Amino acid sequence: MRSVALGGGHGLHASLSALRHLDTEITAVVTVADDGGSSGRIRRELQTLPPGDLRMALAALADNAAEHSQWAQLLQHRFGGEGALAGHPVGNLVLSGWFERFGDPVEALAAVGNLIGAVGRVLPMSPTPLDLVAEVDRFDPEAPQRSKQIRGQSSVAATPGRVRNVRLLPAGAPACALSVDAVRDADVVILGPGSWFTSVIPHLLLKELGDAIAHAHGIVIVTVNLVPQAGETDGFSAEELLKALAQHSPELRIDAVIADDTSVDDPAALRAYTASIGSELVLAKVSKSDNHAEHEPLLLADAYRRAIEAVTSRRASLSPTAQL
Repeated sequence: MRSVALGGGHGLHASLSALRHLDTEITAVVTVADDGGSSGRIRRELQTLPPGDLRMALAALADNAAEHSQWAQLLQHRFGGEGALAGHPVGNLVLSGWFERFGDPVEALAAVGNLIGAVGRVLPMSPTPLDLVAEVDRFDPEAPQRSKQIRGQSSVAATPGRVRNVRLLPAGAPACALSVDAVRDADVVILGPGSWFTSVIPHLLLKELGDAIAHAHGIVIVTVNLVPQAGETDGFSAEELLKALAQHSPELRIDAVIADDTSVDDPAALRAYTASIGSELVLAKVSKSDNHAEHEPLLLADAYRRAIEAVTSRRASLSPTAQL
């Protein structure tokens, strides 16, 4: 089985950690719109892809053998102190160096993947650094209907308003060809969890990649978040998160939705909505017992397995040969 997980940051780390418990070939497709923190500093100074989310995806796929895990731990280590390197993860600098040396982010990611014995591929969603522009309202309590545009991933993620939609700049930016091919060839395509408007939805906005996801032959699974993300999805229900995907990609087909049964405010409403779009709903505990804001990899892996089996069974029952 070939699986593609799309996203960025901690959300993508969670889905990749879960996929490692399934018998599948894994490809991570990672957002490249980050403009904050270490990634933002490197992006501005070196005019290169922001490396942070790419680094985290590599770390999630690192081999467990000692010689590989030590390198993975080093990639995640952040410099202390107060100098120019303070706060930079080692891996961000390593990746940026490889970007310069190879001139090709795919080759650079493969080289670092070999260093840590990665059990899958990590690819950027685009070979070009991207910017996010969001339309936001409710930022002014005295004029809640007034809207404004906010530019930049870090600014959108921290907005006090409600995000209505997002778009990417530059307009017409290319998708990574290998990422598009991976989605087209995948048996399973996974969107979420993660920062909904800044890490998940952007994959739908690049024409080639968005078209590949919307018309995927594989099973498309959406994992909704465990908790709202401060500033970005405060007040959003699980159904509203799914509707935001449809708003940005009207042709997107969602075969299955995974949600934690302890974090959904209105399970009946979510069940009704998923039924209305022809999607299987796996409502189960997928969060950690000691931290309900994080996914437990084994539980999430089991939810993926259940979703795949449910969709496969439904497709088999609807196939022409099954009707004979």
